[in-house]
Amino acid sequence: MRSQGFPSLPIVPRFLLATIGIVFLLTILAVPPSRAEVSEVRIAQQFGIGYLPFHVMKHERLLEKEAARLGIDDLKVGWVNLAGGAAANEALLSGSLDFVSGGVAAFVTLWAKTRGNLNVKGVAALDALPIYLVTNNPKVASLRDLSDKDKIALPAIKVSIQAVTLQMAAEQTFGEGKHDALDQWTVTLRHPDAYAALVSGKSEITGHFGAPPYQEQELAQPGMRLLVNSYDVLDGPTTFNLVWTTQAFHDANPKVYAAFLAALRQAVALINERPDAAADIYLAEDDLKLDPAFVRKLITSPEAKFTTTPINIMKYVDFMKKTNAVKTSAQSWKDAFFPEIHGEPGS
Repeated sequence: MRSQGFPSLPIVPRFLLATIGIVFLLTILAVPPSRAEVSEVRIAQQFGIGYLPFHVMKHERLLEKEAARLGIDDLKVGWVNLAGGAAANEALLSGSLDFVSGGVAAFVTLWAKTRGNLNVKGVAALDALPIYLVTNNPKVASLRDLSDKDKIALPAIKVSIQAVTLQMAAEQTFGEGKHDALDQWTVTLRHPDAYAALVSGKSEITGHFGAPPYQEQELAQPGMRLLVNSYDVLDGPTTFNLVWTTQAFHDANPKVYAAFLAALRQAVALINERPDAAADIYLAEDDLKLDPAFVRKLITSPEAKFTTTPINIMKYVDFMKKTNAVKTSAQSWKDAFFPEIHGEPGS
């Protein structure tokens, strides 16, 4: 009697079952596993008002909040203070940091050096602020008066934005091809140490190409003189500090990258909309004991712009190519930045 219910299934030979199993396993192994994004982000900043957007991001935990909104819970954020752009570049290349920041010249140096390999590119600007060369030497009224009796402190010789801006000013003063006329008198020193040395008057340091708030504090002291304003050298507002990372980090961590850029934009908005709150945050995050009114004055100065838009970047790129500081140039500022910022009116 024939059994009722489901029809009989054909008997599959054992060797065929084994073959099917192996093919199935190989198919699974051939599919690349989805890579989780980083659980920790390491960010480098430096000293001064120019890093105020980072102070706000850190104080308000904006990156952590944006990451959580995008589905990355408990993102750990580490902040590191570095002395200059050269140190930032070394840390990024070594893989010990994910986002680094500094002046335009240090960024352009690494962008050009890694083009076609690591492809380091800009994430966004932090601000546009003037930088000043201040001297305490009563015999120095212009760059032409500097001599071997003078030492000019800046964050890094040759590669810092201060060093390259000084070269631009030197060429304007002494003529085409004389951009390095003052390099022999530059020395590498952190802004806090350079400020202390210049103000003391007891050091070989007679000049400091600095940054806010150190340069304004210096000019408030008796006997100090302003020699160079970067806005005069570059004919207008120019990006001072910006942030950059590698192509590999950008591509492997799209959510973390998006959270970082969103957090940075929020920080810039807070500074522009609530300068008093931004001043309080700076005072809470920075070691300097400054008058809140002084900090607010710096933040709201007509010369100060806190923005993610790169401004006059190409002037540095073109100058550094002309002087052989870098071996490559760019057709547009967008060549040096990741596409997420290309919608902004940069230059």
